[in-house]
Amino acid sequence: MASSDPEISHSFRFFHVYKDGRVVLHFPPFEKVPPSDDPISGVRFSDVAISSEPPVSVRIFLPESISPTQKLPLVFYVHGGGFCMQSPFSTTYHNFVTTLVNEANVIAVSVDYGLFPTRPVPACYEDSWAALQWVASHSNGKGPHSWLNNHADFQRVFIGGDSAGGNISHTLAARVGSIGLPGTKVVGVVLVHPYFGGTDDDKMWLYMCPTNGGLDDPRLKPVTGDLARLGCERLLIFVAEKDHLMVVGKNYYEELKKSGWGGSVEIVENLGEEHCFHLFNLKYEKAVDLINKFVAFIKQE
Repeated sequence: MASSDPEISHSFRFFHVYKDGRVVLHFPPFEKVPPSDDPISGVRFSDVAISSEPPVSVRIFLPESISPTQKLPLVFYVHGGGFCMQSPFSTTYHNFVTTLVNEANVIAVSVDYGLFPTRPVPACYEDSWAALQWVASHSNGKGPHSWLNNHADFQRVFIGGDSAGGNISHTLAARVGSIGLPGTKVVGVVLVHPYFGGTDDDKMWLYMCPTNGGLDDPRLKPVTGDLARLGCERLLIFVAEKDHLMVVGKNYYEELKKSGWGGSVEIVENLGEEHCFHLFNLKYEKAVDLINKFVAFIKQE
């Protein structure tokens, strides 16, 4: 993307890079939603710093109607935002995950991973993996957080994410399939309008990841081996008709089917809709449909 400003050396979808090295994001900072209990849904929240160096934290969501010994499926959620924006603590993602927890009756863990430019890619992948391992450390009932010890069913774990978070979710599932996640069973993965290589945004990702492996980097272009050993039984992928990422989402679906992976995959096309449309009005009819499909995927036996 060209720029008329002579001081700008690179112009990408989400930020400008100036000749003096400054990176300026196009979007304003988000407001942080405090972890106070939701008076309407009754969902409870707990923020936990799992690492200080590097800084990684999570927000845990617990539904209201839960008995002292009840075990619920666990959803590990990875937010979107182009690898450089957003957080589990923003209004957008706090409200979405709260809705998912309330509708599906699950416990959720939403990861706050490192963002470009403060922490270039691959921090997002490494932080998310560290957070997933931290979650799994509770599978023996002796982890550091009582909600996960007491209420998470580690034989019913789901990984989900949208946009950049969908891309990260794929890499997590590939790692689980490659090296395992002790004490847990990842049943399903949900990718909502995921980012993969094959669009003009590739240049932006390559810039954000100085250690990239070029356009064939497996995080950009998933390789057959990673697809074939995805560490889950089921995968659901959403694509949106008016999203510039629809083609790469459909390509992922086709490549997964051809890879030899033994699980089941389903694709849902959101007709007439833009990228991540559902996040901006959770009560919009088609957003409700998307959330209901996500919930049904979790509840499927």
